[in-house]
Amino acid sequence: ESLSEEELAMLMEEVEQKKKLISTMRNKPWRMMKKLSVLRYWEPTLSCCQLHFASPRNSISKWVKFKRDFDNFKTQCIPWEMKIKEVESHFGSSVASYFIFLRWMYGVNLVLFGLIFGLVIIPEVLMGMPYGSMPRKTVPRAEQATAMDFSVLWDFEGYIKYSALFYGYYNNQRTIGWLKYRLPMAYFMVGISVFGYSLMVVIRSMARNANESTADGDDENFVFSWKMFTSWDYLIGNPETADNKFASITTSFKESIVDEQESNKDENIHLRRFLRVLANVLIICCLCGSGYLIYFVVKRSQTFSKMQNAGWYERNEVEIVMSLLGMFCPPLFETIATLENYHPRIGLKWQLGRIFALFLGNLYTFLLALMDDVNEKLAEEDVVKNITRWTLFGYYNSSMENSTATPPPLDPADVPRGPCWETTVGIEIVRLTVSDILVTFVTILVGDFIRACFVRFMNYCWCWDLEAGFPSYAEFDISGNVLGLVFNQGMIWMGSFYAPGLVGINVLRLLTSMYFQCWAVMSSNVPHARVFKASKSNNFYMGLLLLILFLSLLPVAYTIMSLPPSFDCGPFSGKKRMYDVIQETIELDFPLFVAKIFGYVANPGLIIPAILLMVLAIYYLNAVSEAYQRANAELKKKMQLVSIHPAKPTLKYHALQIGCATYAFKLLFTSDHVSDTRGRCI
Repeated sequence: ESLSEEELAMLMEEVEQKKKLISTMRNKPWRMMKKLSVLRYWEPTLSCCQLHFASPRNSISKWVKFKRDFDNFKTQCIPWEMKIKEVESHFGSSVASYFIFLRWMYGVNLVLFGLIFGLVIIPEVLMGMPYGSMPRKTVPRAEQATAMDFSVLWDFEGYIKYSALFYGYYNNQRTIGWLKYRLPMAYFMVGISVFGYSLMVVIRSMARNANESTADGDDENFVFSWKMFTSWDYLIGNPETADNKFASITTSFKESIVDEQESNKDENIHLRRFLRVLANVLIICCLCGSGYLIYFVVKRSQTFSKMQNAGWYERNEVEIVMSLLGMFCPPLFETIATLENYHPRIGLKWQLGRIFALFLGNLYTFLLALMDDVNEKLAEEDVVKNITRWTLFGYYNSSMENSTATPPPLDPADVPRGPCWETTVGIEIVRLTVSDILVTFVTILVGDFIRACFVRFMNYCWCWDLEAGFPSYAEFDISGNVLGLVFNQGMIWMGSFYAPGLVGINVLRLLTSMYFQCWAVMSSNVPHARVFKASKSNNFYMGLLLLILFLSLLPVAYTIMSLPPSFDCGPFSGKKRMYDVIQETIELDFPLFVAKIFGYVANPGLIIPAILLMVLAIYYLNAVSEAYQRANAELKKKMQLVSIHPAKPTLKYHALQIGCATYAFKLLFTSDHVSDTRGRCI
């Protein structure tokens, strides 16, 4: 502080000279000992001077460094990010898009599980009546002898059927516990919120993907040149990361080569149309046959359910047939799709659509056949309801005639009870979900891992080359796995209303699938022969998910609005319809004018114009979005035309493009050593 301005300027100039000396010390022709001694002498002084003269600048740079480190920390905290990057580097963006979709599904199901577990299951377990205190929470006397057998528990009967996993366990008391928690209302609102939250998240993800694809469009000019000279990251210092980056660059070249080949392909258009029509006819026949087979099996299972000594196959025939159809039909569709000879990306979407139609047809056939069983149980409930009332009436009358004292309560295990069709539907959906999980894991273990072990170890002593011929290593089935996830999620959305614990089962399934399938794809699969970019496949996945969300909402909405709930099980027992719980809550807990407002809002004269207004708004926004996309495309074309110079520079650029494409082929097909190839890529 005692120095003058001139002295401070001189001192600052001297500090800058010493900093320049230290920065250029590596180029000085000095011995190493002299360099170290000079560095030790000047570094403490420079540090003090820099702290005095440049403290504001240092604080800003430290803040910038902290933000960068924090962003890197947030990236590292993304679950399974490194696993997915490793898969993408070896198998391309199309396979990685499946694992990104799986991670997104896991996050959505984790939120749904927290919602159901925190607002429905925990309040019932902590504040509701304990197990065994009432008939709906007690195993009937006739079933207690076998209630703990493994075969019974495996079919989700016995003690599991009368647990918090299913709808029938929950009590219909309007309030429970000292908190006066309204469980029936919470159950109904959570069931609706599951669909509302899922719809919001899916639409938001689709909008984000659309914005990213519009903002970050691929440059179609000089693709190989850009990849050759700008792909490598020179900040890589980890050998494993370098290997992954090298594999990623190689895969990106393969993707671009496939796109270039498809854009320049010449074909016989009439023959191609005939083969595509033939392929679609064959696939439609397969879809109709699978739907008829499932309907036949479900109707026959209703006959088996009435048999006393039904075997294991008779009890699980529906799940076995649906799992086998889901296992063998997608490869059959893929074989038929070879007649069409689409671009791999377009072929993937066709394959996804066909498998989606297969799963959806099977699902709705299963539901229609199941609704026949539900109608039979509703007719049976009327008889059981009268039997239950006469049993209780006769028990108390006989007790009053024999004694003037209050009769002891009838044991809950001895009370006749109805079939509880909601729990029956929940059990069928849970069994179908669990069988689908087992079939998926067994297929990966047998079809991929054991096949890869056989090819790897038996190739040395076999008559032909197993790796190049039959059976060879398996490729990762993108379409089958994606549609398996979508179909399974539709079952979860539809079954969570009748089996609240189903979402927890699905969370465990997705968690194990991420680790199991990542291990399987890296150890047992090989990249596709025609690697292609995922492009907008993520939005296509979301579109399928949005469609299955809407279609899974329809059966739940039908049962809520049309079918009467069971009289002796579930939170809505005793009501004519499930939605009556909302009207009851409004009448008893809200002021009178609120009930009138809700009555006016529920008027169809207001609902229909509101729906029409929403449809018009969606149409208008969609038209505006398409206009903006066309304008962006025109502006991009104009910018590309302005940026290209005529005559000789264009020829040079084209020559450079051809040379880089030739070099890319050499890089892919003539490299023997990874280190040498990486050096030439740099």
